[in-house]
Amino acid sequence: MSSDEMKKRAAEAALKYVEDNTVVGIGTGTTVNYFIEALSRIKHRIEGAVSSSEATTQRLKAHQIPVLDLNAAGPLPLYVDGADEANRYLQLIKGGGGALTREKIIAAASDQFVCIADQAKLVDVLGTFPLPVEVIPMARSHVGRELLKRGGQPVLRENFITDNGNLILDVYNLQILEPAKLEAEFNSIAGIVTVGLFALRPADVLLLGTPDGVRVIGV
Repeated sequence: MSSDEMKKRAAEAALKYVEDNTVVGIGTGTTVNYFIEALSRIKHRIEGAVSSSEATTQRLKAHQIPVLDLNAAGPLPLYVDGADEANRYLQLIKGGGGALTREKIIAAASDQFVCIADQAKLVDVLGTFPLPVEVIPMARSHVGRELLKRGGQPVLRENFITDNGNLILDVYNLQILEPAKLEAEFNSIAGIVTVGLFALRPADVLLLGTPDGVRVIGV
């Protein structure tokens, strides 16, 4: 079974977490795109969605799903998003698509965070996937030096600007044994907008698409 087929399985399984007459937070990425397709089949049951990126907004509108502003929508009952890596404690690395800041905001504003992925995303230790860090442009060099001090190898993501007008440093060579501690430490570096570690606010449920069905980790 292909990776895309497993992603689709996980995305379809997330539909059962969608409650009628609510606003759903929607992440960004290939697995989420499958969720949006599935959600379009029951769009008459929901009030709309809060989007984490311009790309997701375009896709939602193409499916005629109303897109609402988070400030107007208020707290959300559900946020559905993918991950670049996940561990068994539901801590994640996200931001491969560059939408980590808005994703983290929506996750923080949601009662339940359901993460959808194929089985290859589950790892014992986070860090094989380079950790995305969104950085204010004027702080790029300063942040890079601080990351080097902490054992990382930051690489500027070429020809990429986030939806917020910032840069991404992808940090290689990290073996993240204490994700929440590292997230808090990176958050304290001046110039970092968001780090792509979702450990202080991890997922509540991880749905992993496998050839044998969907594996559920969490509540």
